[in-house]
Amino acid sequence: MPKDRPLAGVRIVEIEGIGPGPFAAMMLADLGADVVVVHRPRSGPVIGLMDRPVIDRGKRSLVLDLKSDADWDVVLKLLVHADGLIEGFRPGVMERLGLGPDICHAVNPRLVYGRMTGWGQDGPLAERAGHDLNYIAMAGALWSSGLDDERPAVPPTLVGDIGGGALYLVAGMLSGIIAAGRTGQGTVVDAAIYDGAAHMQNLLMSIAGRRTDHPHSPIRWLGHIGRGPIAVQMAGSSACNALSRNSMQSFLVSLVFRKTWTSLKISSTKTHGPVWQTDWH
Repeated sequence: MPKDRPLAGVRIVEIEGIGPGPFAAMMLADLGADVVVVHRPRSGPVIGLMDRPVIDRGKRSLVLDLKSDADWDVVLKLLVHADGLIEGFRPGVMERLGLGPDICHAVNPRLVYGRMTGWGQDGPLAERAGHDLNYIAMAGALWSSGLDDERPAVPPTLVGDIGGGALYLVAGMLSGIIAAGRTGQGTVVDAAIYDGAAHMQNLLMSIAGRRTDHPHSPIRWLGHIGRGPIAVQMAGSSACNALSRNSMQSFLVSLVFRKTWTSLKISSTKTHGPVWQTDWH
């Protein structure tokens, strides 16, 4: 791992999960953190995942049975030297495995304990199962994806899982690590997709504009940020109209500043396979 990256020297233990937790750990690895994934023993590939998923890039891996006393002890030894832990089980699972925050902080008071769930660790929905669409619908974020006289479009699992989940977990982990460096005290980051999806709407709620009067107008909101207008547009071409009839409505977010289009380039990172060992000591 290059030593000139921002998080070089930061150590993260990721307890294998799906979706936003592994994505958040991937982002930390991209920034230079040394991420070790604790995989569960299995006899075959994970259904729905590639043999070498992109979200495992830059990570190292161990196969441990968390219900085994010997392997449980290995995890605790890893945590002694770790800066953070990421887990995405339902509330109470890590506690039943003997790896809840209290036990982990007893071996490492500086540990930033990151928890990724849909509804949060407590509350009336905490024990309920859910998916990206459930979280963003309950949070109100799904409303912006449709026109007045149509049902909301179903977006990819990016608004909730990644936007409201993984990115907020990363922000919480980084904040906790900074605070631990200053105070010597770790913390628990309770990242809930439902909360993050609701919080992301602060931008739309801050736009000074109005709902359009014509129900078929492609513009959902029109307001002004700084000196340039920002328009969130529903794609209105005949091709997109055809897609909408098949419940695949597309939308276009156009940022127009001083009548000039600005294109954003997304850099890619080379994928590296896992290394099945760790040399933390």
